[in-house]
This record gives sequence, C-alpha cells and structure tokens, in this order.
Amino acid sequence: MSGLSAGGGPRICVLDYGMGNLRSVEKALEQVGARASVASGPAPADAADGLVLPGVGAFAKAIERIGELGFDRLIERRLAAGTPVLGICLGFQLLFDSSTELGGARGLGLIDGDVVELDAPGLKVPHIGWEPVVWATDSPLREGIDQGTPFYFVHGFAPRRVSDDETLGTAEHGRRFVCAVARPPLYGVQFHPEKSSAAGLRLLANFAAVCAGVPA
Repeated sequence: MSGLSAGGGPRICVLDYGMGNLRSVEKALEQVGARASVASGPAPADAADGLVLPGVGAFAKAIERIGELGFDRLIERRLAAGTPVLGICLGFQLLFDSSTELGGARGLGLIDGDVVELDAPGLKVPHIGWEPVVWATDSPLREGIDQGTPFYFVHGFAPRRVSDDETLGTAEHGRRFVCAVARPPLYGVQFHPEKSSAAGLRLLANFAAVCAGVPA
C-alpha cells in the first residue's frame, strides 16, 4: 500500500468523543502500517503525526461533545502547526460552518459551506450504499485511486456552497454533492474508507503517508 512498515509508521490518533465506531477506523489504519490509537482527550493527541475525526450520529450533539472535550481547540492548534487532519462521515460534516440538522448548529468552521439534507427526490434518505466518486483534482489523498472508484456511504446530509478550490471529489444521490475536500493539511471524506474495501484502505494509506512526512 503505502510502504509504511508496521511499528514504524506515523502515529495517528483517532479522536473519541463518544460517537462512532472508532475501532474499525483504528484497525484499518493499523492495517496500512500506521501506529494508530484512540484518544478521549487532547493530551494523547498532541504528540501524534496525524489526527482522524470520525463520527456517526447527530451534528449538534457531536459539536457539543467536541467542545466539552477541547477537541475543537486541539484541531485548530494542530492544523496551525501543519499536522494533517482527516474528517470521516459526520467528522467530515463537522468541518463546515454549520448544519441544518435538527434545527441547526454551528460547526468547526474550518471549511466554508453549509451542511443540508440530501436533495434526492424519489430516493431513500439516508443514502446507504456504494457510489462512484468523481475526483475534481489531484491530491496525495487520492494517489493510486482511479476516477469513478466506488466508496461506501451512510448519510442523510451533505455540504453545499463548497468552493472549487477545496472540493476534492463528488458523488451523486439524486443530485451531485461534495463528498471529499482538501485544504492541506486538512482533508475530509463523507464516505467510510474503513468500510470501502481496497480503495478505502488505499486512501487511508495515502493519509498515513502524508502524516509520515510531517513531524509532530
């Protein structure tokens, strides 16, 4: 995959704020050679080479928990220091300015855009299943991943008003939506790479390779 050796790969910390299947992300990172761990507070993550913000559930509750644990300040601090950060699924949505879910809530405000319910007339929402990703630009995160490769999605919301400069990939469910962003060292994907077979592991290996090039 990335050429990272077990035990010698980058230290990547999965942030635990009580929402999401953290072990599956941790195991997938270990599989591609990263030294992965789960942290329920900022201190263990301060020495990591990279951070992953996962998540499944309600936007407002997630942002509340992230604030209570100090993960919002941790992410801002590490990004300012050049540490790569990857948001996955709900963690991807939390990178944006706000969400309309359940009456609305402010997000981390790291990427311009609003998260709204999927516009998919006649189709089931939440959107669950495999969809091909159309990559808008090159990035180390999609190295070796072909145009149109399918990834696994589980979501009912997606961002809008995302700038072309920060849009890395799109997918379609009813209408086309942004499913991947990149503003290095910040990255985010709506799909679940840990559930997306070889392509998902390749993306995580690519993120680990990015982390390996950035000292903590």
